[in-house]
Amino acid sequence: MTNDQLTPHLWFEKEAAEPVNFYLSLFENSRIIDHNKVNAPFGLMDVISFELWGSPFLAMNAGPRSPFNQAVSFFVYCGSEEKIDRLYAKLCEGGTVMMPLDKYDWTSKYAWVQDKYGISWQLDIDDIKTEQKIVPALMFANEKGGRVKEAIDLYTAVFPDSRILMEYPFPPSFNMPEGSIMFSQIKINGNIMNCMGSHMPHHFDFNESISFMITCDEQDQIDHYWNSLSGNGGEESYCGWLKDRFGVSWQVTPADMGKMMGGADKEGSRRAFQAMLQMRKFDLALLRSAYAGN
Repeated sequence: MTNDQLTPHLWFEKEAAEPVNFYLSLFENSRIIDHNKVNAPFGLMDVISFELWGSPFLAMNAGPRSPFNQAVSFFVYCGSEEKIDRLYAKLCEGGTVMMPLDKYDWTSKYAWVQDKYGISWQLDIDDIKTEQKIVPALMFANEKGGRVKEAIDLYTAVFPDSRILMEYPFPPSFNMPEGSIMFSQIKINGNIMNCMGSHMPHHFDFNESISFMITCDEQDQIDHYWNSLSGNGGEESYCGWLKDRFGVSWQVTPADMGKMMGGADKEGSRRAFQAMLQMRKFDLALLRSAYAGN
């Protein structure tokens, strides 16, 4: 298997272009890659592929869904006083501060903010010293708080080009089971991801509002990710969506889905969209056949 790009996917209820443009205004090296409009059963849906500080994202407006929450957030390794101060000020406008900008035990300046659209950001003055400055973070809470090790072992086994970069266990004073991980950083498919465990009760959990899209060139790649992530307690859904056994949402998607759903051939896109609605795991040959009209 090769490449298999991993992209955070943001599901907005009514409007995707406005929040995307807001984020583009905040981060350097940001741009819209593609903006397609898809005729969905509920109306016209925007599907926007974009980059923030060089990191890939995808957003859509697709009607009602579970609210954004802190189970999935985005670490921003700012690297300077000016950047963290500016981002904090902008993200706080109309948003909610979970942890104010201040000095903490692990860094000289940090904040956790939920912006006006509901997306959570963890801002750190430190520089991660890699090209990837924005890092998705998964918070394993409540009964999952002690399962970070299990999760990172799964993800690094499923994805190629993967390894554990760091692990910090809970201190003994937190009374967590021995070996429980409080913070870990992993690299999967060349993408850095943070995984955190919590010893405190929380009112949130993973849901479909933020998922991770795996783009695949061939059917064997789709089969591998689908079977590996949905198995052993996971949950299959429709249109390439699934939840792993921890409740994290993934989309296992053909790399040419954008072309089939939003290309110049509108009738082909309609046929492909109708075929997609009948699928759980994607059948790449059937999708391409529907798009071609065969």
